[in-house]
Amino acid sequence: MAWSFPSALFFLTIFLFLALMAIWEYARPGGHPRVGILRFETTRGDRLFVSLLGSAFIHLAWLGLVGPGLWWALALSAVYAIGVFRFV
Repeated sequence: MAWSFPSALFFLTIFLFLALMAIWEYARPGGHPRVGILRFETTRGDRLFVSLLGSAFIHLAWLGLVGPGLWWALALSAVYAIGVFRFV
């Protein structure tokens, strides 16, 4: 993989998400697992993982079906992540 600005930005974003989750855990320990629409218990870390995995699939599907303009895929992924943290 070539270390270009977009790939560096991708990994910095993942690091930022993990750092923010660590700060959130420090501020409010425990995370209070809850049962959402998937009907199994999830924590904040689980929901972050599901939202990142789903965003990867959204971007791959966008690349395959629409093309290289990924701004709308990014917006769709953000809406998906908000939905995951709200309902899962």
